[in-house]
Amino acid sequence: MDKTASTPPKIESEGVNRMFAGIADRYDRANRCLSLGIDVYWRSRTVRRVRKAAPQRVIDLATGSGDIALALRKKLPASTEVIGMDFCEEMLDEARKKAKGIEGVTFQTGDCLNLPLEDNFTDICTIGFGLRNFEDRDAGLREMLRVLRPGGSLLVLEFSQPYAILRPFYYFYLNKILPTLAAKITGDVDAYRYLGGTIGAFPSRDELSQQIRDAGYAKVNSTPLTGGIVALHQAWKAE
Repeated sequence: MDKTASTPPKIESEGVNRMFAGIADRYDRANRCLSLGIDVYWRSRTVRRVRKAAPQRVIDLATGSGDIALALRKKLPASTEVIGMDFCEEMLDEARKKAKGIEGVTFQTGDCLNLPLEDNFTDICTIGFGLRNFEDRDAGLREMLRVLRPGGSLLVLEFSQPYAILRPFYYFYLNKILPTLAAKITGDVDAYRYLGGTIGAFPSRDELSQQIRDAGYAKVNSTPLTGGIVALHQAWKAE
């Protein structure tokens, strides 16, 4: 099945918010089961890139239940400020529960299309599996560029289009098996049908790299993970 066979689901921020609110307390369990635990490895690759940059401040956007923000807090020096931001309060509630007793990480409400942050606010922005849910991806990329300091970088961990040999098996799992399993785990088959639709319709690694460049970033590179199922993009703001 080629990705062109998928029709992108209409994305509206309010609907996405309601969807994640409805599955917030089962979200982590579903992620681990449906990815066979590989999502932990994908996030660790993002954290490794951040560590190399030695930032003073990192913001994890569309933080959800806080997995990346908490992994960053664990791996970065205590002097590094870590902020997780999301527009879904129910997901932030789950993140705050997981962060109880952990110092040096905060979770705040914020919409990635209109961040409540000053220009040049942070050294690094990360976003894991959130970009494809943006109502306006171009506007979101420009907004993240705005809050990066000159020379700072954006790290985007997102589903991509797998290598051709994997596509028939991957899309069968995505469209046929995943919704059924998700319904058993979360009780919400529609949320994961939406998930499958957004993944199948998402740009290829090269296409997303170009979209990031077009948003104004000075340099972009990308790394395929797990046969191209996921890609890690890193983009820099001009000095």
